Amino acid sequence: MAGRLIAARAAADTVTLAFENGERELASYPQKRPLIRLTSRPPQLETPFSVFDEGLLTPNDAFFVRYHLSGIPTAIDPKAHRIAIRGLVAKPLELSVDDLKELGDPVDLVAVNQCSGNSRGFFSPRVPGGQLGNGAMGNARWTGVPLKRVLEKAGVVAGARQVTFRGLDKAPLDVTPAFVKALDIDHALDGEVMVAYAMNGADIPMLNGFPVRLVVPGYYGTYWIKHLSQIEVIGDVFAGFWMSAAYRVPDNPGHSIEPGQKGIKTIPIGRLNVRSFITSLADSATIPSRNETLVRGIAFDRGAGIREVFFSSDEGRTWREAALSRDIGRYSFREWKIGFTPPAPGHYTLQVRAVNRIGETQPSASLWNASGYMRNVVESVHVSAV
Repeated sequence: MAGRLIAARAAADTVTLAFENGERELASYPQKRPLIRLTSRPPQLETPFSVFDEGLLTPNDAFFVRYHLSGIPTAIDPKAHRIAIRGLVAKPLELSVDDLKELGDPVDLVAVNQCSGNSRGFFSPRVPGGQLGNGAMGNARWTGVPLKRVLEKAGVVAGARQVTFRGLDKAPLDVTPAFVKALDIDHALDGEVMVAYAMNGADIPMLNGFPVRLVVPGYYGTYWIKHLSQIEVIGDVFAGFWMSAAYRVPDNPGHSIEPGQKGIKTIPIGRLNVRSFITSLADSATIPSRNETLVRGIAFDRGAGIREVFFSSDEGRTWREAALSRDIGRYSFREWKIGFTPPAPGHYTLQVRAVNRIGETQPSASLWNASGYMRNVVESVHVSAV
């Protein structure tokens, strides 16, 4: 059956995110529960943060949506859809979804997809771009075939340096650069990059890339091309706008600068950094004093895997190690839990910090860059014990 997308219907409710001009409308779109709408053309929809306390896998109907170009597909016949593979290959191909499925047994991979600008609204000083809260991320079980199988079927020839990817979304004016992203050839052939046709055991929702999308585990969502339609193997470094000018970060260990700093060398944004959140308590929540409250949350990273999560109830002066739940994959959310008993009524600042298996963690103060990318500060939740 063809996937279809029709006009959005606005819901009556609103939410207020915890930064200046943070009021947002909750809007219902096809295949989606009410999500936080940042823009309508193209649709940018953020997941309400409470969803992340429902389970490690983000439901398809709650998964965030991010497009760059307003000409998005509204109906695709999966039987007619084709992915063209061309460039430095021995045998150019056009593969249908069924052709993909015939390339070998399907593989499953649980991986976080996070927008590069997730949490941009919290940057200070404020930066331009979509003022997102913490909901432009999601964790799903992706099913498909490794990109390596596709490229091996086409036969990559000598001189290949990068692979580019394009979907069906387009701009209303031809002068706007097509949204094309690139991966180095070794990355494209690593066996983990996937052409996915299912998400959490179902068809990928239209707004998340139906019928096939690229899955690049451990990397920011800018590389996860939706409605994948073109793959091209090239012999040089791709110079298109979305790689050479957009989605770039300072070329230093923290990918950060001081506000106003100029003349910094930049590189394309790459792997996710370490993040962790409290999901079971919202800011300004009330909890009982002298009784234990179970505090839960999630942590994730680039794919090294989460080794430890530490919890503080005194603004970071002391830390206790939380218990980690079952590991369902190194690219996945990892749940953590810990009990907290407020010794007396009053106000408490709860904080969480994760450490991955290669020793990377979260800074106590937020790093800054002019694009509002890669936020990974120690997050705080303020609660009142009564």
